[in-house]
Amino acid sequence: MPSTLKTAAQFFALRSLVRGYALIGDPYAGVMSSPPDRDPYAMYEKVRAKGDMVRSRMGAYVTPSRELCDSVLRDPRFLTATFDEASMVSITLVQDGHKVVNPVQDSFLMKNPPDHTRLRKLVQPFFTPRALKDRTASIQKIVTGYLDRLDGRFDVVEEFASQVPIQVIADLLGVPDDDKALFARWGSSLAETLDGVWSYKQLKGLHATIVEYNDFIDGLMAERRRNPQDDIVSHLVTQHEDLSREDLVATTGLLLFAGFETTVNLISNGVLKAFENPHTVAPLAQSPEYAEGFVEEVLRLDPPVQYTIRWPRERVELAGVSVPKGMPVMLLLAAANRDPRTFRDPHRFDPTRSNAREHLAFSAGIHYCVGAGLSRIEGAIALHELFKRFPDLAPDGPIARRRSRLIRGALRLPVRANASKRPLAVKST
Repeated sequence: MPSTLKTAAQFFALRSLVRGYALIGDPYAGVMSSPPDRDPYAMYEKVRAKGDMVRSRMGAYVTPSRELCDSVLRDPRFLTATFDEASMVSITLVQDGHKVVNPVQDSFLMKNPPDHTRLRKLVQPFFTPRALKDRTASIQKIVTGYLDRLDGRFDVVEEFASQVPIQVIADLLGVPDDDKALFARWGSSLAETLDGVWSYKQLKGLHATIVEYNDFIDGLMAERRRNPQDDIVSHLVTQHEDLSREDLVATTGLLLFAGFETTVNLISNGVLKAFENPHTVAPLAQSPEYAEGFVEEVLRLDPPVQYTIRWPRERVELAGVSVPKGMPVMLLLAAANRDPRTFRDPHRFDPTRSNAREHLAFSAGIHYCVGAGLSRIEGAIALHELFKRFPDLAPDGPIARRRSRLIRGALRLPVRANASKRPLAVKST
C-alpha cells in the first residue's frame, strides 16, 4: 500500500481542486464531484447547453453529443484511459512486493491494439449469437429459480437483480456454488471506485477486495488446470498456456465484474422505470418482445455506465475544436443517449421507440461490450418474468443508489408483491 500520509494528502488536494472548479461551473469537475447518488441528467443538459465540445479548466474536454461520442469511440487515434488517470492520482496496488492485478484497470477493457485485440479474441467465442442462444434456456431457469424464492416483501437488488447475473457469470467461469456469494461483495466494492479513488479509505477497501480476488482466481485457475471443465477459466488455462498470469487474472476478472455490474444495474434501473411508468407494466409482463424493447429504452434513458474517457494520440479536430495530443476527452454516454438530434422527445421513456438501439450504453467501436448480448438477454428475461410473476410489484421503502458517478443503479430497492404470486392475466384480443 502507498504511504498513508502522502496518499491521503494527494486525495485531499484532488478533492479540493475538483470541488473548487465545480463551484464555478466547470463541466468536467461538475461530473467528477457531483453527489454520486444524485440524478445527474439535469447537469448533463447544462453541459449540452454550452456546446458539443466544452473545455474544462482542468485540462480536458467534455462532450454530450451522440455523434461526437460515437465518432471518438470508433476513432483509432484515441486511446482508452484508466480511471486513476482520469482522477489524476496514479495508483498501483502492491502486496508482498508484487503488483496486485486489478481486474478492470489491467484488463483488455483498458488496453489498446494489439493487446486489446489479442485478449478480447480469447473470450469472444463464448458470447457469439449462437453461444448465447444455447445459453438462453439456462438463463430462463436461473431467473425462474430465484423468483420461486420470493414472496411478499423483498429487496429487488439483493435477492434478485444481483443473484441472476452472479449465477450466470459464475456458470460461465466455472465458479463453485459455495463461492458465488463473494461476487456481490467484490462487485459493490469495485463499482464504487471505477470512477476514481477519492479517499484513502476507498483505496484500502479496493486493495483488500482485489487481493482477495487475486487469491481466489489463482486457486480457481490451479484447480481448472488439474480438473478442466466446460467453462471459460478452463479454456483459458488449458488452451492458452502462453498467457501471463496478469492477463489470465485480469481477463477473468473483467468478465466477472463487468458482467455482473452492467446487468444488475440494468435490471434495477428497469424496475425503477417500470414504477415510474406504470402503463408499461402490463405489456412488459405479457410480451417477451416488448421486454426486449423495454430493455433497450432503459439502456438508452438510464444506462448503467454513464461516461468514459479517451485520450488522443495526436492532435485531433473535433466539431471545429483542435484537441491537443494527450488531452482527455470525457464522453458523456448517458447524455449522448438523450441527444435530441438523434432521439425524438429524448427524455420520455418509450419502450416502442424505433431507434432505441442507437444508444451508446455498451460503447461502440473496438471496445463495444463483449457481453452486451448476454446482458440484453438476462435483462429482458428477468424483467419480463419478474412483472409476470408479480404484476402489482410496488416500492416498499427508501431506495438507495450506488455510491458511484460512473455506475448508475440501485444499491437497495425494497419492494412489496402479491403474496399469492398470481401471474398477470393476459387479455384476449
